Amino acid sequence: MPDELDALCINTIRFLSVDAVQNAKSGHPGMPLDAAPMAYALWTRMLKHNPRNPHWFDRDRFVLSAGHGSMLLYSLLYLTGYDVSLDDIRQFRQWDSKAPGHPERGHTPGVEVTTGPLGQGLANAVGMAIAEAQLAAQYNRPGFAVIDHATYAIVSDGDLMEGVGAEAASLAGHLRLGKLTCLYDDNRVTLAAGTDITFSEDRAQRFAAYGWHTVTVADGNDIDAIDAALQAARAETSRPSLILVRTHIGYGSPNKQDSYESHGSPLGADEVRLTKRTLGWPEEPAFLVPDAALAHFREAVARGAATEATHAQLLHAYAAAWPDPAHELARRISADLPDGWDTDIPVFPPDAKGMATRAASGKVMNALAPRLSALTGGSADLDPSTFTALKGFGDFNPPATPQDDTQGSTGGGWSYAGRNVHFGVREHAMGAIVNGLAAHGAMLPYGATFLIFSDYMRPPIRLAALMRLHVVHVFTHDSIALGEDGPTHQPVEQLAGLRAIPGLTVIRPCDANETAVAWRIAVEARDRPVVLVLSRQDLPVLDRTRYASADRVRDGAYVLLDAPAKGPQLILIASGSEVRLIVAAAERLQAEGVAVRCVSMPSFDLFDALSAEQRAAVLPPAVHARLAVEAASPYGWHRYVGDRGDVLSVDRFGASAPGDVVMREYGFTVDEVCRRARALLT
Repeated sequence: MPDELDALCINTIRFLSVDAVQNAKSGHPGMPLDAAPMAYALWTRMLKHNPRNPHWFDRDRFVLSAGHGSMLLYSLLYLTGYDVSLDDIRQFRQWDSKAPGHPERGHTPGVEVTTGPLGQGLANAVGMAIAEAQLAAQYNRPGFAVIDHATYAIVSDGDLMEGVGAEAASLAGHLRLGKLTCLYDDNRVTLAAGTDITFSEDRAQRFAAYGWHTVTVADGNDIDAIDAALQAARAETSRPSLILVRTHIGYGSPNKQDSYESHGSPLGADEVRLTKRTLGWPEEPAFLVPDAALAHFREAVARGAATEATHAQLLHAYAAAWPDPAHELARRISADLPDGWDTDIPVFPPDAKGMATRAASGKVMNALAPRLSALTGGSADLDPSTFTALKGFGDFNPPATPQDDTQGSTGGGWSYAGRNVHFGVREHAMGAIVNGLAAHGAMLPYGATFLIFSDYMRPPIRLAALMRLHVVHVFTHDSIALGEDGPTHQPVEQLAGLRAIPGLTVIRPCDANETAVAWRIAVEARDRPVVLVLSRQDLPVLDRTRYASADRVRDGAYVLLDAPAKGPQLILIASGSEVRLIVAAAERLQAEGVAVRCVSMPSFDLFDALSAEQRAAVLPPAVHARLAVEAASPYGWHRYVGDRGDVLSVDRFGASAPGDVVMREYGFTVDEVCRRARALLT
């Protein structure tokens, strides 16, 4: 059980959290009350970190997946010496405080990922553990373990209930991520009820079946038992660990312990006083931090500085002994691109038959891979369809994985150094794991699936945009033109939904060369996620001596083919595969004497980022006859075509038939484009 100083420190965490929630009249006090002992044991006895340098690369990663208990984390950050003040704690959930309602990466020093949607943080932690294992396998040398850190997470009942958490845990067990440890706050209460009405399986056996090492701690206040469990988890190097800590939500509250009433609402002033009295804490003042507790917590500052200094000496010796990998690792940590990274990106010659943009993307990725060692990722069991395998760069799998069945192997062997991550049929987890890879650092991660299944990934894509993470999603089979798989696989509203996410760059290229430029944009993005939306069917490779350069994709929309010098009467706009339709229609209309401008618009948000003058140069306000063509929902297009324009789009679900038949039946033909264009002119 805790000694006197330990008990003082644990109660300091508890009541900083309780007072902050009460002061804000909003928040979740129950979890900090019950989880403070496990958090204290981890942060003071196990966690490798430097509060004065939250970005030190070889720190252990800590994820509070149960983000509703954010005050637990903010208390720890303040007490151990991060740039979080007691005033920030007092301003919990208020404007501009470093203590927002849920942890936010980039807003609060020491917060690794933005959490709140349950299960996402657990999956992020799996991504971080994958990143550590891959980097260690790639860069460590005998006597030089320059990458050697663990990933910890505190998870809740909700994290274990959510499907994304289950997917990620299953993959982590398969991958034998021995440096991943999750502390499970087993308080058996959710926001609305006790778990006995919804959640009765044996969680330890479930995770054991996934391939995890499990330890049960019967008393959540027994920090010695928690410490022993953490030590056992660190010693278990071949399996991830789940430590099931039996806790009591709202611990110490006479009337709300073990009740959902302490989960999502302040205890109330009277109950706060009673809880302090029960646990032997002074009722006044609020936000009390005893000197002895603060001094003990702040030992983390000197300890962290010394640990980082020792690691810096190791890095210095490593650079002398292994200069090439040391230089590459340093460049990756700083997120700098190597010289000549884009030298081998192909330029595709004109070709009337052309190729699918998914195939062009695969060629670009494999041209990038030898020069961009940070590029790593995979698909949700769809490499043969998304063309996203990095050929010859190995498969990320435990070295001991039996290799008698090599189906799906990309070549290069199975090891933790492999850069192809096989996510299995787990889109939910893939999106969140990719976020974890990016948040870890020194990685340029990508995930891939069909565009229709981006629906499974919307939460992590949104969180990637919120966190400004540099991730790339490759979504293929981009429209009803994919054909015979029918309406369950044919996307309609997905493009509009993705375009609506702030801070997300969505690019739908029209041919192979636009795809190559889109990949350049994606690699250079740094502070935002990028989605590439690619075709299954072949698309003509445009002759860029006749049409504008594909480099103009950087503008989001550009004049591909212009009207004669007198200026356009009509503007045809399209993205992706429909660009070929407006080009063919323009040739027919120009032969009829109509002055037509063709605009390729692969990215709304890149175009919207231009100045008003630049946008007007592409879409002159005086030209009201505008027709947009896209085999998807019309939402979003009307602001570009205006009140007097038109949109040829898809306003219902798809159908099962060959792709060219579906496109024809839905009106995506040159004849229909011309008919609608003429109607605008008359």
